[in-house]
Amino acid sequence: MTQVVAPRVTRQTVGAIADGAFKVVLAAVCIAGAAPLGRLLGTPAWLMIVSGVALLIGGGFEIGYTRSRSMRTYTRLMIAYDAGWVLTALAGLLMAWQGSSAGGEVWMGYQSVAPLVFAALLVAAAPMGMTSDTRRDSSV
Repeated sequence: MTQVVAPRVTRQTVGAIADGAFKVVLAAVCIAGAAPLGRLLGTPAWLMIVSGVALLIGGGFEIGYTRSRSMRTYTRLMIAYDAGWVLTALAGLLMAWQGSSAGGEVWMGYQSVAPLVFAALLVAAAPMGMTSDTRRDSSV
């Protein structure tokens, strides 16, 4: 009888999938509630929809690549993404405290660009098990 060996699912893999799923859920919220959320954040509804689509794409790629990219790559990308998220949220809050109405636009603008950059970097990353020497040899 032949046995099929499935790859081991680690906590890191579950975390990467959960992070992608969170982006997909947030995308649905941004798209479905574009008008009321836009009013709350002081952003146009179209920006909420664009952010939602970007989050949907980023989350989908994040979930889809969990088996083919290293968790080291995922961890680095998630740290960079979340650090940018925190910084833009703080910048938006600071702008709001100073009386500017652009804080929501700054934050949602980040949400419109960062998930796509995350997805592009994930796609461009070396597949799991492929070293820089292997990539150099295969491109010749």
